[in-house]
Amino acid sequence: MVVVMQEGAEESQIQKVIDRLVSMGFIVHRSSGVMHTVLGGVGPVGDVDPIEFEVMDGVKECHRIVSPYKLASRHFRPGGTVVKLNGVEIGGNQIVMMAGPCSVENRDQIEQAAEIVAGGGAKVIRGGAFKPRSSPYSFQGLGEEGLRMLREAADRHKLLVVSEVMDQTQIPLLMEYADILQVGARNMQNFNLLRELAKVRKPVLLKRGIAATFEELLLSAEYIMAGGNYDVILCERGIRTFETYTRNTMDISAIPIIHKLSHLPMTADPSHGTGRRDKVAPMARASVAAGADALLIEVHCNPDKALSDGAQSLFPEQFAKLMDELRMIAPAVGRKI
Repeated sequence: MVVVMQEGAEESQIQKVIDRLVSMGFIVHRSSGVMHTVLGGVGPVGDVDPIEFEVMDGVKECHRIVSPYKLASRHFRPGGTVVKLNGVEIGGNQIVMMAGPCSVENRDQIEQAAEIVAGGGAKVIRGGAFKPRSSPYSFQGLGEEGLRMLREAADRHKLLVVSEVMDQTQIPLLMEYADILQVGARNMQNFNLLRELAKVRKPVLLKRGIAATFEELLLSAEYIMAGGNYDVILCERGIRTFETYTRNTMDISAIPIIHKLSHLPMTADPSHGTGRRDKVAPMARASVAAGADALLIEVHCNPDKALSDGAQSLFPEQFAKLMDELRMIAPAVGRKI
C-alpha cells in the first residue's frame, strides 16, 4: 500500500496516517521528496480499502502495489532515488564513472590505477580485496591489506571506494575501508548477507545474478530496503545465455526496463558483461545511451599481467579515449560526465 500525501501536508496529518497504518498491521516506510511525502505500508493489503486513507486529511491518493517488490517499486519514489555520497550523486543528472582493476595486487599497481582513473574523470575507484573465483586455485585477493592499499590510494586522489563483500563476516571490515559495498552476481540471492547489509548505513551496489530475472533482482534489493537501507544501486553485469563468444551476454535492455519498474539508480558493467576488452567501449557507449546512471569499468596499468580478468580490462589509453567518447554521447541523452 502506498499513501501519497498532498503537497504541504502537515506533520500531524502525516503522523495520523502512519498511526493508522501501524494500527492495521502495516510496517511503514517513509519517503520525503521535494514535493510530496510518500508512505509505503507493507502488510495486509488484501483487507484494506484504499479509500479509507484517501478520505483522511492531507492525503492526495492511495493505491495498492501489486508487484511483489514494494519499496523498490517506482511507485514508492516516482521521482527516482539519488544516492548521495561525499559530493557524488548517483542517479542524478551526472553519469558517475567507477573504474579500476578487478583486484588489488600490490601498492604500486593500485596507486597507478587510482592516478589513471582519477585523471580520466572517474569519481569512484573499484578494486577487489576478496575475490570470489570459479577456481579455488585462482588469485583470491589480499584481504584487509588490499583494502588498506585501496583506501590510501583513493584518498590521495580524492576518490570514493567500491569493493565487494562476500559474506556477512566481512561487513565490519568493508565498512572501515569502503564507501560503497558491492554484492557480486554470485551473492545476489545470498539472503543472509542482504539482511545484514540492510542494517548498515552505506550504499550497496547490487549486481544482477547471471541467471536472474528483473523481478528477482528487485526482490533482492527489497531485502536490503526492507531492513532500512534505502541506498541501493543496481547493476547490470551480463547474464548467461547459450552464446559463448563473450563471457556473458550484456543485457542493455535491463537499463530502461529497471528504470521503468524501479526508482533505484542503475549501473552498467560492460567489463563483466562481455569479458572482452574490445567490446567494453561499445557496450559502455550503448549503456550511456540507454540511460545508465553509472558505469563500472575495469582498468589496469598492465592488463596482460593482471592477476585476474586481464582480458576484459582496458589499457590506460583506452580508458582515456572511452571517457572522451562518453562525454560526447551523454549530452545527447540529457546527461553529463
